[in-house]
Amino acid sequence: MNDAENGGTGRGGQTGPVPWLDAIPHARALGLALRAFGEARAVIALPYDPRLVGNPATGVLHGGAITTLLDTVCGMAAYAALTRLRTMATLDLRIDYMRPATPGATVVGEAACTRVTRRIAFVRGLAHEGDGTDPVAAATATFMLGPDGEAGGP
Repeated sequence: MNDAENGGTGRGGQTGPVPWLDAIPHARALGLALRAFGEARAVIALPYDPRLVGNPATGVLHGGAITTLLDTVCGMAAYAALTRLRTMATLDLRIDYMRPATPGATVVGEAACTRVTRRIAFVRGLAHEGDGTDPVAAATATFMLGPDGEAGGP
């Protein structure tokens, strides 16, 4: 997979930085950081931030922050699998929460696009704290792809 700063070769064969993550206000507000992108895969980090805590008594991140991380990383993986620019929208997102995120820990989202049809991209993802064998959550997502020739980000 290509380094995020060097960009990927999905996106219609274009190379260079992937600006869409920084262009998404919600992703910016959460501090999401692209770590890797390319070859139908993406990795995004969600740094721990006390403003994102769902339960002040425990310091555990709110599930909505994990949901946003997984939706975003799955969308980026789907986008990395495309051979040309297309619009895309989340069609379905299923998340199984397996355990709470450790207070203070960065949560990493990793996703891989497993299949792209004419109108749908299928993606699987995990949220973890550095060990993919001990996930915080697992996701299965589908994305509806716009008609050929429409440009856009995830």
